[in-house]
Amino acid sequence: MNEVRIIRFQTHFLPLVRRTERVVDWLDHIPYSILAIPLRFAVGVIFWNSATAHLANWDTTLELFETDYALPFIPPHIAADLVITIETVAPILLVLGLAVRPTALILLGMTLVIQILIYPQAWPTHIQWAAMLTILLCRGAGEFSLDRLFKRSTPRISQQ
Repeated sequence: MNEVRIIRFQTHFLPLVRRTERVVDWLDHIPYSILAIPLRFAVGVIFWNSATAHLANWDTTLELFETDYALPFIPPHIAADLVITIETVAPILLVLGLAVRPTALILLGMTLVIQILIYPQAWPTHIQWAAMLTILLCRGAGEFSLDRLFKRSTPRISQQ
């Protein structure tokens, strides 16, 4: 009786298991270069949206940097200028795939400062940003980027 149940189970679910295995195999072969594109855009959108919100009302932004976003080691007006510059330039670089690793490192540092000094309770959001940025830092922009184009056109220093 038990063997009959096992055979029926295998007969019904084996095709599903095989299909699932084929899908997993197909997903395993998706190149990082394809995955990097939406990853770069996703991170870019996060910081671009923040920049546009800050630029929408500069007086409010300066007030936030004097109160809620106050940093112990940078004057508020300098911090605001620095953050807005990073938040506007970094998304453009990420979308173009230009200087992705240094950009990811800068944004990772900024995320760490935000997490530790400004919004420690927002760690579920910040850990997602950090995960995406860490992947970009470790793996780079991928094939479809200006970084790759420049890398192909310039010889490595160690090869000269």
